[in-house]
Amino acid sequence: MGLFGRQTRTDTEVETMAAEPHEEYDEIPSLPTPLSSTVIATGVTVTGTMKGEGVIQVEGTVEGEIDLKGAVIVTSTGRIKGPVTADVVRVAGCIEGTVIARDHMCLEKSGSLEGDVTTLSLVVEDGGRLNGRSSMLQSDRPQPVSTNNLQFGANYTAGGTDSSSSED
Repeated sequence: MGLFGRQTRTDTEVETMAAEPHEEYDEIPSLPTPLSSTVIATGVTVTGTMKGEGVIQVEGTVEGEIDLKGAVIVTSTGRIKGPVTADVVRVAGCIEGTVIARDHMCLEKSGSLEGDVTTLSLVVEDGGRLNGRSSMLQSDRPQPVSTNNLQFGANYTAGGTDSSSSED
């Protein structure tokens, strides 16, 4: 006799289910490579030091130092208050602090930098605001060897006349 005066059920039926065959794939499709490793979203404030490798896209606010082997992208809504060191820095928002871009820095037309920049290559688009000093790094890449200091197009003549003109 079971609990509360009921008779226990002795005959139990077990139902078995057949497993459905799964599809075989010759090659598993790969995920697309993400455009950025870390996103600081709009409305989010991160305080402190960020160090590492990869890409950081700042849409919100970062208060502190960023030291990165990779790229820092500051969107039009992004703001950084502190020093930034990275291989590539692209600014459409605002940075308040010094920037060291080991390879390239682009200050877009909506971007502003309140501080000094040190980089190998600097582009300031029309409308971009740089309030600070810029220092250019020396390239470690070998420069092409040229026998002439100046290079001219194929139709250049030393006398300043077009080489295609002829006298009659």
